[in-house]
Amino acid sequence: MRVAVVGHVEWVTFMRVDHVPAAGEIVHASEWWEIAGGGGAGAAVQLARLAGSCEFFTALGDDDLGRRSMRGLEAAGVTVHTTFRPGSTRRAVTHVDGGGERTITVLGDRLAPNAADPLPWDHLTGCDAVYVTAADAEALSLARAARVMVATARILDLLTAAPVQLDALVGSLTDTSESYTTGALDPPPRLVVRTDGERGGTFEADGGEHGSYSAIPPDGPIVDRYGAGDAFAAGLAYGLGTGLSTTEALGIAARCGAAVVTSRGPYGG
Repeated sequence: MRVAVVGHVEWVTFMRVDHVPAAGEIVHASEWWEIAGGGGAGAAVQLARLAGSCEFFTALGDDDLGRRSMRGLEAAGVTVHTTFRPGSTRRAVTHVDGGGERTITVLGDRLAPNAADPLPWDHLTGCDAVYVTAADAEALSLARAARVMVATARILDLLTAAPVQLDALVGSLTDTSESYTTGALDPPPRLVVRTDGERGGTFEADGGEHGSYSAIPPDGPIVDRYGAGDAFAAGLAYGLGTGLSTTEALGIAARCGAAVVTSRGPYGG
């Protein structure tokens, strides 16, 4: 099983608080930690756990945080292919409240891998599955060399500009930054999944298949919801890449999302 992610990284500072501060309020964190996060990083670690390895195509800032991110992801079993761009690695600050909900503030521009970067793009040819969270139009076309290609609806503008057919698009029923209207892409994705957190979600497949899927209860207390959506998308890509049916792949995705929320950070950091 060969899998890959084309996407972005954020160096995330997590702070556990009783509640997210209101305007003018001061709150005290009971604990804090830092780790390489962002949609691409979290999905890459999840895919590495599922498949035994994962190649991650990304871009990092030419700074200490960029190199710390690379070392941390490699220690988690990910093969990182990156270029170091002048400037800073994107950062994020995440409050995790008493219910495990995460509230994120992002600092800096998202760094996306480009087809012109000297990365081993030919490795994507013959991959069983690739998941995309950030790229340029040409890199998106290169990713289409994989047998199964899944992308997040967060890059809808890019997907509109680079008309490749996705095997699956993962959006949201509640997050406007991940919304997708049927017919917005041409050619349309073969499968559209819209998540709805603990309520499960819906799916539409070409050929008329559609319906809903159920969330899976976490196997333990909810610690931190950060990264649940990324783990879900990675699980979906893995399931489709192994040739499972839509409902079977959604089952794996739901289990991956449920597992992440029982530990802190996107992969137990």
